[in-house]
Amino acid sequence: MSEALQVNSYFNDQVKSIALNNAEGVSTLGVMAVGEYEFGTSQKEYMTVVSGSLTVKLPGQDDWQTFSKQETFIVDANQSFEVKVTEMTAYLCRYE
Repeated sequence: MSEALQVNSYFNDQVKSIALNNAEGVSTLGVMAVGEYEFGTSQKEYMTVVSGSLTVKLPGQDDWQTFSKQETFIVDANQSFEVKVTEMTAYLCRYE
């Protein structure tokens, strides 16, 4: 019997993700619409841009960094980070 897919929605449906739990661990695949968002972490997160780009202000940083397709950034557990999205962007987030 297969598990049902868990779909998460944030920021009035501007960010949606589908959770995945397999032999590689827990991940989410998602899409962000154009906008500005702030996320909090409960676990260490490895976020990889799949399509589009994300401009991110990582915890403890003053400067914004832009991550494009196939680039990854890491956010430690119990942190928050800000994201600016200028085009519809897909991402993969792996949790540790």
